[in-house]
Amino acid sequence: MENTIENGVTSMPRIGDEAPDFKAKTTKGDIQMADFAKDKWIVMFSHPADFTPVCTTEMSGFATRKEEFDALNTELLGLSIDSIHAHLGWVANVREKTGVYFDFPIIADIDMKVSKLYGMLQPNESETAAVRAVFFIDPKKKIRLIMYYPLNVGRNMDEILRSLEALQTSDKHGVAMPLDWKKGDKVIVPPPKNLEEMEARIADDSCEKVDFYLAKKFL
Repeated sequence: MENTIENGVTSMPRIGDEAPDFKAKTTKGDIQMADFAKDKWIVMFSHPADFTPVCTTEMSGFATRKEEFDALNTELLGLSIDSIHAHLGWVANVREKTGVYFDFPIIADIDMKVSKLYGMLQPNESETAAVRAVFFIDPKKKIRLIMYYPLNVGRNMDEILRSLEALQTSDKHGVAMPLDWKKGDKVIVPPPKNLEEMEARIADDSCEKVDFYLAKKFL
């Protein structure tokens, strides 16, 4: 997929699009998105700037919960419009001051190429800092979910992990997730597609039915 530019603004990738390919320098070496983390999910997230307070809390949140992402077969990939030297200095500073180590690649997007490609630069918020975007990318390199936050509001790590697990569970079992779903809760069984399936659903006592079109079950 190639993003288009209209009136100087790069179009944003959408859910269901192939993740735009790029090459970039990171704190763990050079990467190319098309070849990065093969057979894994990717959570790619941008932050406005290194050595800033909200960003430090967020990056520390990703770092301290990295094992949970690992358990979900997911690679973390950070980004900001800072140089590789700024990234390395920040990683070292946070580790020295707090003991938290950002042990995942952080893209040095100094030329804003990736930020523009993924719609992370939103002029009404800032023209020089990436908003707090989160892209959930599956092993086929398809974008499955996108979150955007403004510069002054930090993300919710529980919601990021919940959303990731919901996507993976839905894919594995062919079900949908109700409001506030979390692991262990009932899931929604796909609704009938024809009269025969509707009659079968009405007669089915193996799931909790509000009506034939809304049925839930435990996995």
